[in-house]
Amino acid sequence: MASHDTIRAMLILDVIGRPAKHLTDTLEQIIAEMKKEKGVKVTDSRIKDPVPMKDNKEFFTTFSEIEVETEDMMYLAFLMFKYMPAHVEVISPEEIVLSNTGWSEILSELTRRLHSYDEVARVIQAERLALMKKVQELQGGITEKTEKAVKKATGKKVKKTKKKG
Repeated sequence: MASHDTIRAMLILDVIGRPAKHLTDTLEQIIAEMKKEKGVKVTDSRIKDPVPMKDNKEFFTTFSEIEVETEDMMYLAFLMFKYMPAHVEVISPEEIVLSNTGWSEILSELTRRLHSYDEVARVIQAERLALMKKVQELQGGITEKTEKAVKKATGKKVKKTKKKG
């Protein structure tokens, strides 16, 4: 089945959580989604039994090994961005030739994702600072440290409140 353009790779997805059955169900669902991806064929998959984590026995960890064939490097890159495996090994071909257009597509997708993640991180940071401010107001006033952190993150000055007493 593998043609000279086909790329074979092994992906390892790992998950942590509870209960143990939820982890295997989640990995089964991810594998089912991968099977529907355009330009991707899942040729083999194995899910290891969940085991308790060493540091926190309330949580479990497991992983899945998923062997895929993709029509070209772009489809493998899409799998990377969408499913974020812990490890990827390209099995074949030994050498992959990629045109500048192919590289441009992959790098543009990478850039788009990085900008998206950066935007999410900025929103979370702003929300965190707003929560810090609210907690400190409820505790009796904004500290100078929080005031500086909010100004640095948002560019806006925060009104300092006096401690209630």
